[in-house]
Amino acid sequence: MSSSADSGLAENVAGLLCYVVGWITGLIFLLIDKRPFVRFHAIQSIAFNISIGVIWIVFWIASAAITAITLAMHFPIGFITFFFAPVIGLAIFAAWIYLMYKAYSGEKYKLPIIGNIVEGMSK
Repeated sequence: MSSSADSGLAENVAGLLCYVVGWITGLIFLLIDKRPFVRFHAIQSIAFNISIGVIWIVFWIASAAITAITLAMHFPIGFITFFFAPVIGLAIFAAWIYLMYKAYSGEKYKLPIIGNIVEGMSK
């Protein structure tokens, strides 16, 4: 039987669902489920998606800068940086799947760098 402080789902299922639609489901579960395990994964989902946005912005700024510098030097190899976009996208996708797997397995897996911050926020 579920209490008013949870979503009515098993903790591992709720933890997995925190990641499914990115920060949106993370925010939904953060607001409706007060169990520590689910709160941790909800906050980590939000932080993970914010981090992804920052990574993409930095990548595209760096790519544009490298392209501009190499074009100015008449050595146009800056376009090579754009071939890294699918690699970064695949790494992000793999991390997303891994986070969902860990949550479904009932593990409180902490991401490097943001994991400790998230853990402090979820208490």
